[in-house]
Amino acid sequence: MSQPVTPSQAQAEFRQGILFGLTAYGMWGFFPAYYKLTDTVPADLVVSHRILWSVLFVGLFLWARGRWPEVREVFRQPKVLMSLMASASFISVNWLVFVWAIGNNQVLDVSLGYFINPLVSILVGLVVLHERLSIGQGGAVALAVLAVVLQAVLAGGLPWVSLVLAFSFAGYGYVRKTTPVKPTPGLFVETLLLFPFAAGYILLGLGRGVDALVLNDLPVLAALAGTGIVTALPLICFSAAARRLPLFMTGLMQYIAPSIHFLMAVYIWGEPLDRTRLLTFAIIWVALAIFTYDSWRRYRVKSRLAARS
Repeated sequence: MSQPVTPSQAQAEFRQGILFGLTAYGMWGFFPAYYKLTDTVPADLVVSHRILWSVLFVGLFLWARGRWPEVREVFRQPKVLMSLMASASFISVNWLVFVWAIGNNQVLDVSLGYFINPLVSILVGLVVLHERLSIGQGGAVALAVLAVVLQAVLAGGLPWVSLVLAFSFAGYGYVRKTTPVKPTPGLFVETLLLFPFAAGYILLGLGRGVDALVLNDLPVLAALAGTGIVTALPLICFSAAARRLPLFMTGLMQYIAPSIHFLMAVYIWGEPLDRTRLLTFAIIWVALAIFTYDSWRRYRVKSRLAARS
C-alpha cells in the first residue's frame, strides 16, 4: 500500500516539475540557435543526421535505464506500431520544415507556427474527436483564422512555414496522445522506423560524391551528432514535468519556446518585423490570451468540483 503524499513532498514535486518544465521549453526555445550551427548543411541531410543520432542516443539512454522491455512491448503491438509510423511521418515533416526555415532566416515564421499550434490542436479535436468548443475556444480559433487570412491578403501569400509547423505538430500531438506508449520509448521507435530512410539517404548522397557525413568540417559534424542529445533531453525533461504538474501549467509553459524564437529572430538575427507581420502576431497573442483565460477558468471549475467530491 502506497504511503500518502505529505504537503511538503507535494510542494517539492511541484517545484521539481516547474524546473523540469522550464528546462524543457527553454531548450526548445533555443533550438534555432543550435541549428544555426548546422546551416551550412542542407536541411534534408541535417534531419537525416538528427534521426540517426537520435536512435543512438535515445537507445543508449533506454538501455542505461533498463527500459528495453518497453521498446520490445511496442513491437508486439501492431496497432501501436502503426500509430508510431503515422507520428513519425508527422514529426519528420515538422523537423524538415523547421530546419529549412532556420537555414533560410525565417525564424519569425517558426515562432508564429508554434504560437498557432495550441489553436490548431483545438481544431484537430473539433474535427477528429468531435469535441465541442467553449465560447472562449471558438473566439480564439476565429481570431487565429483571421490572423492567417490577413497575413495572406496583406502580405500576398499564406504563411506556409507557420501552418505546416503548426498542423504537423498538432497531428503529431494527437497521434501520440491517443497511442499508449511512453514519450521516450515512443521517440526511439519513431526514429528507428525512420532510420532506414535516413541512412539510405545519406548513403545515396555519399554514392553521388556528396560529403553527406560532413567529415570535412568537424565542428559541424559535432553539432550534427549533438542533435541526438538535444532532441531527447527536452523530451525527457518534459516527461518529468508532465508527471508532476497539472495540464494547465504545462500548457501555459508552451508559450516560452515561441517567445524565445520571436525575441532571437528580431533582436539577434534582425529579421524584419513589418506592420503586417506584427499585426498577425498581435492578433494571435490576443487569441492565446483568450484561450489561456478560458483554460484557466475551466481548470478552476474542475478543481473545485474535484475538491467537493
